[in-house]
Amino acid sequence: MSAQVVELEGRKVGDGQPPLIIAEVSANHNGSLERALKIIEAAAEAGAHTVKLQTYTADTITIDHDGPGFVIKGGLWDGYTLHKLYQEAYTPWEWHKPLFERARELGMLPFSTPFDFTAVDFLEDLNCPIYKIASFEAVDLPLIHYVASTGKPIIMSTGMANEEEIAEAVEAAREGGCKDLVLLHCVSGYPTPPEDANLRTIPDMRERFGVPVGLSDHTLGTAVAVAATALGACVIEKHFTLSRADGGHDSAFSMEPEELKRLVEDTRTAFQALGCVNYERKESEKGNVVFRRSLYAVKDIAAGEELTPENVRSIRPGQGLAPKHYDAVLGCRAKVDIARGTPLSWHDIEQGDHGKGESTGCVKK
Repeated sequence: MSAQVVELEGRKVGDGQPPLIIAEVSANHNGSLERALKIIEAAAEAGAHTVKLQTYTADTITIDHDGPGFVIKGGLWDGYTLHKLYQEAYTPWEWHKPLFERARELGMLPFSTPFDFTAVDFLEDLNCPIYKIASFEAVDLPLIHYVASTGKPIIMSTGMANEEEIAEAVEAAREGGCKDLVLLHCVSGYPTPPEDANLRTIPDMRERFGVPVGLSDHTLGTAVAVAATALGACVIEKHFTLSRADGGHDSAFSMEPEELKRLVEDTRTAFQALGCVNYERKESEKGNVVFRRSLYAVKDIAAGEELTPENVRSIRPGQGLAPKHYDAVLGCRAKVDIARGTPLSWHDIEQGDHGKGESTGCVKK
């Protein structure tokens, strides 16, 4: 299989394939398993193909400390220590099995982002089919290598990573044994202003690293994801919640059900519209060819009368000579009477030797 097409649990992702839509649950469960299950059900109803969890605890991702760097300053989580934030936001590990099972019952592909080795081991016991590497972990090469050693496909976000760091992460994945790798262009702003999205990076990244590339999108709405699809994004990942009004650590930049449904539909339409390079007349156009312009007699023209701008014009419909012959027919004379509204034809015009049916001009008199 081409390096630009990978297979994720039987589904092809990459060139020539419609975008895979990932609904990210993240912290939007707000501490309720029942709500997490409803989020998965709503994502399935909206048409998402996959649902993604995050597998960590506060103690596997950081330490309980309030020193420099451990307290968030500014933004959505201002004032939180990292430990406190993750303690509130994490998805309890005992929820994973019922959440995976519900997603599969609904025909969705469930998977998760591990944040340390113990999370990988736990997810392996659940037969997690795909692994996600989060943007903040893209520099954790030992973790990437360990995830890759499972032999499972990897989807890797690249928020904040420069070209060199992305290359190192790709190399770590390959060295670890990952064969099916997808990169996600990502800007780790919550939310991301559209002007920061820099979607032209997507085709460049695909060319530079030789793998399918999608978008982990933290902008609001669907427009950026649709534009990314037009640039070849093969995966669209969006945070998803039942309602932003319900609150939660990630709700402010998450999609609601109707928005996700529109995203699924609009990205599918954008993909269909890409088509291929084609200059031929399309099937939907063929019935309208008759309405193109062509040369017509716009006044009665008697046999022997000269064709002039007063009695010949380029108008719709398109049943006469092509407008490109306008200069060639002016000054020619009618061979027969030509009634107003008659499409011009070389057969009705006195002309010289025009070869194999293509006039080179008339006999000027």
